[in-house]
Amino acid sequence: MQTSPQEIASPAPAAPQRAWDTNTLLVWLGSRIGIVIAMTAGVAILGGDEAKTPFLERWLHWDAGLLVEIAKFGYDGDPAEKPDPGLPAFFPGMPIALRLVHLIVPDWSLAGLLISFAAGAVAVLALARLADFEGPPGAGWRAALALILFPMAVFLFAGYSEPLFLAFAIPAWLYARRQDWSAAALLAAGASCMRITGLFLALALIVEFVTQRRRLREAWWLAVPFLPLVAYSAYQHQRTGDWLAWQHAQEAGWGRRMVWPWESFQTTLQMASGDGQFVWAFRMEVAGALLGVAVLVWLLLARRWSEFVYVGLQVGALLFSAYYLSIPRSALLWWPVWVLLGRASARRPWLLLLYAVVVGPLMVMNVYGFMRGAWAG
Repeated sequence: MQTSPQEIASPAPAAPQRAWDTNTLLVWLGSRIGIVIAMTAGVAILGGDEAKTPFLERWLHWDAGLLVEIAKFGYDGDPAEKPDPGLPAFFPGMPIALRLVHLIVPDWSLAGLLISFAAGAVAVLALARLADFEGPPGAGWRAALALILFPMAVFLFAGYSEPLFLAFAIPAWLYARRQDWSAAALLAAGASCMRITGLFLALALIVEFVTQRRRLREAWWLAVPFLPLVAYSAYQHQRTGDWLAWQHAQEAGWGRRMVWPWESFQTTLQMASGDGQFVWAFRMEVAGALLGVAVLVWLLLARRWSEFVYVGLQVGALLFSAYYLSIPRSALLWWPVWVLLGRASARRPWLLLLYAVVVGPLMVMNVYGFMRGAWAG
């Protein structure tokens, strides 16, 4: 349901808004403390080689380590090692942030964790305000909790680019819903510095602009989120001679190429069958794909066209890949899902309890798996 101009022009009273913001930030802070305590105790109890690894080093697995490598050496990687062909797949926003924080915080892992902590706080606060904006009151902190409990929420703690992207993207969407297009465009440009998902956000903002029937003289703001995408492509072209270096790095680093969706589904289903280290990971990929399709059906039936474009382009790109990879992790970025859960549980509180009971243990399992260096998304 779209919010009317009258509702947009009538912001929530200041005192209740401050109380809701405080609740949201307390939920975020408590969840971070809980992860530190649970993982420290879990590693100590279970023992093994993990117990000998310093806490901060446990968070430098997978993309977190690659982002630090870019921050330290640039896109050519460590000169002492063979260049990683997948490095151009990472947009420069997070490495630049790491480089800046490292000027104050010597430990690269801690720098990444602090960035994610601060950016995540901004993201969940904006998500809560967006859910409260949609209504009913109290939906906001519930939406934030739903995101925090999601099985892939480990990537909101680790030094990944998701928290920084959301810290720009969700406020951009909130400002767009409030019809402040200059702020929305500038924030969306920040999101475009973090991930290719910024392209989908930029396109969705165009649809939102059209559905709001805004004046054409404001339309030029819609070009702003595309500028970082063009700039990064130009940089990689100057460096490698390839305008599509991001896409080709995806192919070289992870074998991600475009195929028909039934081929991708069949390949993933085979990977999810039998035994092996990654079987459960690919089963979660299949579950993530089903979630994505269900979300698209809901957005289509609800006629939420701009959000349908934002989520639909992501789901389409993932389903047309050679195999399913990082679909559940990408769901962290689908804020319409968390807004829906927040709004539904504000009316029916038992829904949030049921959700927490089901997904909470999976979230803890994935956090522990990530700390052990196992593939988690």
